[in-house]
Amino acid sequence: MTETLSRDHLVTSIETLERIYGHPHGPSVAKETDRITTHYRAFIEAAPFFALASNGPEGIDCSPRGDDPGFVRVADPKTLMIPDRRGNNRIDTLRNIVRDPRVSLLFLIPGIGETIRVIGRASISTDPALCESFIFAGKTPRSVIIVAVESVYFQCSKAIVRSKLWDPSRHVDRKSLPSNGTILAELTEGRLGGEAHDREAPARLKATLY
Repeated sequence: MTETLSRDHLVTSIETLERIYGHPHGPSVAKETDRITTHYRAFIEAAPFFALASNGPEGIDCSPRGDDPGFVRVADPKTLMIPDRRGNNRIDTLRNIVRDPRVSLLFLIPGIGETIRVIGRASISTDPALCESFIFAGKTPRSVIIVAVESVYFQCSKAIVRSKLWDPSRHVDRKSLPSNGTILAELTEGRLGGEAHDREAPARLKATLY
């Protein structure tokens, strides 16, 4: 059944939004800064994962990024450096950055309720010395994303608490959801994916992690 959405109740202006929600105040405003403070640095360096949002002519993209804590380097209070580790070679994020440098990062730390949000402008460097400074497991990233920080603030823990994200009892059994091979097989009418794809996945992941 398709729900019918009444256009009479669509919010189409900032004025309407502010009438519904009011204005932020106190800590909601005071927590934002234009640089990476000592305390914010501690959170960023403890995070093994963040989501990177970017924008391009084709639309919005959001990419997961993860590695050992500290893989995002705080070069100075206004600069973050991120090695572009091996991925699926779609390079959606990098394509976007070349055409529109605006990015947003959301850092998550296992067991911690607060998340850290960073907004800024990104560039891509292939400087050999810089890339080599991020060597890990014997592999050098092909490029490094450099983020010029414009805004940093923490998000309170409400979303993490409501979702029970870090509660082990809420972990989902991977087998309860469609496998990657199943998804690919359906989308390609059997040309890709299938049981062989799933069977070979662990070895493929190990061989291509870095």
